[in-house]
Amino acid sequence: MSPTTPPASAGKRAPSRKGEGQWALGYREPLNPNERSKKDDNPLNARARIENIYAHGGFDSIDPGDLRGRFRWFGLYTQRKPGIDGGRTATLEPEELDDSYFMLRVRLDGGAVTTDQLRVLGEISRDNARDTADITDRQNIQYHWIQVEDMPAIWRKLEDAGMTTMEACGDSPRVILGSPVAGIAEEEVIDGTPAIDEIKRRFVGDPAYANLPRKFKSAVSGLPDVAHEIHDVAFVGVVHPEHGPGFDVWVGGGLSTNPMIGQRLGAWVPLAEVADVYGAVIGVFRDYGYRRLRNRARIKFLVKDWGAAEFRRVMEEKYLQRPMLDGPAPEIPATPFDHVGVHRQKDGLFYVGAAPVAGRVSGQILLDVADAAERAGSRRVRFTPLQKLVVLDVPEAEVPALRAALKDLGLDTDPSPWRRGVMACTGIEFCKLAIVETKARALDLVTKLETRLKDITDTHDLAPLAVHINGCPNSCARIQTADIGLKGQIVTDGDGNQVEGFQVHLGGGLGLDAGFGRKLRGHKVTGEELPDYVERVVRAFVAERGPGERFAQWVARADEPALR
Repeated sequence: MSPTTPPASAGKRAPSRKGEGQWALGYREPLNPNERSKKDDNPLNARARIENIYAHGGFDSIDPGDLRGRFRWFGLYTQRKPGIDGGRTATLEPEELDDSYFMLRVRLDGGAVTTDQLRVLGEISRDNARDTADITDRQNIQYHWIQVEDMPAIWRKLEDAGMTTMEACGDSPRVILGSPVAGIAEEEVIDGTPAIDEIKRRFVGDPAYANLPRKFKSAVSGLPDVAHEIHDVAFVGVVHPEHGPGFDVWVGGGLSTNPMIGQRLGAWVPLAEVADVYGAVIGVFRDYGYRRLRNRARIKFLVKDWGAAEFRRVMEEKYLQRPMLDGPAPEIPATPFDHVGVHRQKDGLFYVGAAPVAGRVSGQILLDVADAAERAGSRRVRFTPLQKLVVLDVPEAEVPALRAALKDLGLDTDPSPWRRGVMACTGIEFCKLAIVETKARALDLVTKLETRLKDITDTHDLAPLAVHINGCPNSCARIQTADIGLKGQIVTDGDGNQVEGFQVHLGGGLGLDAGFGRKLRGHKVTGEELPDYVERVVRAFVAERGPGERFAQWVARADEPALR
């Protein structure tokens, strides 16, 4: 039997391959430093050392195994030391890149906060993080400049308000994406919130699921608004012709350097059984996932090797111990849900979505949003998987004042296509893996495009074009599924200098255009040239597009010179 084949596997034999470190097949001995670190000590034990040792001894007292490994299970990464250019990212040792400060992610499943919780998030930013706060595409809030000495007080403040950093990162069940408008959207098939709550209760913080082969990203939504195609497991709302509303199950999606679109299991799951099925998927991953090589340890490689049918069989026979019902695929929306603008809720109130540039906000902005929401009669705010912010439950009469207040904070509810469509990862400002700047470049790009392409946006009904900027190949900003995806790297400019630049991916998407962008052979763009390049491509699209043609469709048929 091949070591990558599940027990009692039927059909043709897989080709022989050396052991992949799969626990269920007897490969329990750690095969790389990450696996050894997790075997040496359950990462969930690191919190006690932070509270009892490191918070008192400071940065220099931290054990390296905790610092660059187990801290991640509590949302902590060392941030990049200032002044190190991107050309040196891959040449320096981790300790040479480490600053003595941390990035911290607060886990916010479904992106859901109350205005009271939003104030706590703002206060921590103001008091402990130099007023930094970014909305991530995982619906988290991410801070910088955090000191280990402050972590016990930060945890107390978060947990007193019902929030946590538990397994915000690490080889663990990370934050569960959910619809920002769960329970209120008129188009929603079913509210997935109870399933998210049950998954959190059963699996997050459980030592039995704290040592997975790699990160585990999941989503549950009654709308196709959580990028379900690129998750390790995702549940998306669908109506079964006999059983009514429930969820369709996808497994094995993911991006980074080996992007894959998830596969449907063909199973329909009722709301009450979502957590059971989630447990079966994560159990298969824990026990059969590849632990030998980190770059093959995501669940997508296992699903690719087994296929969806075999993966479902193992789930049903070994974990659920019952078959799942077959079910239909969810409908594909004609346009993506980004929840920006003013929308009627099914209860007659309204939700108002606003677009910070690439998710960058601040502690003071979060405090001011909480105040503005409460003045408008709302107590609920949501973060979206597209780095946006939504205020729920707004009476119609209060909508104009709320929109004005948000705009004064730089949160436009009727943004340009460029402001609405831009996303960016953390970039070289703080990230040790990054090669180029991203957040500041996103703001510069948006500002220039709003001026340069005003003639187009004034005269054409142009849907938001997704421009995603990533600081390295890891695709935290989902470059392969953007209309215009930009992968940061060092490139040679016209004068022969090594400068920050980008490899370009064009025409990627999810939903109707699910697939990865077209790469132009040898084509690179310097950071300085970026506004000129994007303007040139957009003008070519507007000039050549057919009636109703989407950007991804045009890219697929366009001649290469029009894309350069």
